[in-house]
Amino acid sequence: MGDAELRTIGVVTTARSDYGCLIPVLRAIERDPELRLHLIVGGMHLAPEFGRTVEQIERDGFPIADRIELLVSSDTPLGTAKSIALAVMGFADSYARVRPDVLVAFGDRFEMHAAVLAALPFGIPIAHIHGGEVTEGAIDDALRHGITKMAHLHFTSTQEYADRVVRMGEEPWRVTVSGAPSLDNLASVELLDRAGLRERFGVPFDPAPLLVTVHPVTLEPERAPQQIAALLAAIERSELPAIFTLPNADPGGHAISEAVHAYVAAHSNAHVLDNLGTQNYFSVMRAAAAMVGNSSSGIIEAASFELPVVNVGARQTGRSHGTNVVDVAGDTDPDAILAAIRRVTDPAFRPALAGASNSYGTGVAAQRIVKRLREIALDEKLLRKHFHDG
Repeated sequence: MGDAELRTIGVVTTARSDYGCLIPVLRAIERDPELRLHLIVGGMHLAPEFGRTVEQIERDGFPIADRIELLVSSDTPLGTAKSIALAVMGFADSYARVRPDVLVAFGDRFEMHAAVLAALPFGIPIAHIHGGEVTEGAIDDALRHGITKMAHLHFTSTQEYADRVVRMGEEPWRVTVSGAPSLDNLASVELLDRAGLRERFGVPFDPAPLLVTVHPVTLEPERAPQQIAALLAAIERSELPAIFTLPNADPGGHAISEAVHAYVAAHSNAHVLDNLGTQNYFSVMRAAAAMVGNSSSGIIEAASFELPVVNVGARQTGRSHGTNVVDVAGDTDPDAILAAIRRVTDPAFRPALAGASNSYGTGVAAQRIVKRLREIALDEKLLRKHFHDG
């Protein structure tokens, strides 16, 4: 097949979180002789305050087809709304320059919703990864379901979520249970041991630290200062070392970042390691005593490391998880958070997780996704959606 006949697969990445999960899909598209990768990079990747992670994409060797500046320097609801407007305009300009044959959208962030919304008037078929999930504490929940209703193909991480997508009116033939593509990385990424992590970051990993990843609960950003204060108080009282990552570009994120930096400055056993990338983040997960916070990585990836997780607050409410996760509803209650930390770091807790499977997949998501992208007919049947009443 000549280059002119290649099917162009547009892939959008706007944050370090979705990029790490998409790497197996990007590699699989590049390897496929019938597909051409058209990578569109925007959002936090281009922002200095989030580490300009576009440079990591370049180091990984992926050619960047377009760059979309879309973030305003504010983490308020007004700032987010303006960023959404800029994103729609930026992605529209991109599609006017090059119209992909299919556009791959991942997850539930406002930047991704804007990318899909802008594609709608162009008649570009949308392939959505990680639909059907529920995160009741975040505006991402509505954004995810909005993407589902605009999408033409759905790649879900579990059968439960596939069934929910169908109940939302999507025709069953459009839905593929692929598993979570982030888990594909486990077979291809060489992880660092504790000595390697210490050498790379200059941070001790003995004793094993807590890995703390906290993002704003975007339905209640005004409570972010109280929420992070309670979590930090619990970590301090645990007397355990802690490795922190920093939050996404969401309302309330600045308050969390400032509190974390202040805590690290005052505690010699605490460190910030931001923009870790897939290899480093997974390596820290494997080396950690437990994970604490409200990140989806604690729900989806942590089980593959048999890593205990304290999931705090409402951000991930509604997502199914394994027995490695202990939920704490009271996100401003240091006593409840501390009790959960002590529970999961008790020497008796972790051995019970040995051999448990991860319901989010077995590491073959990318090949399932790319096979479907290659074989699906790009015709009227794909673009004309019918509401499936069951």
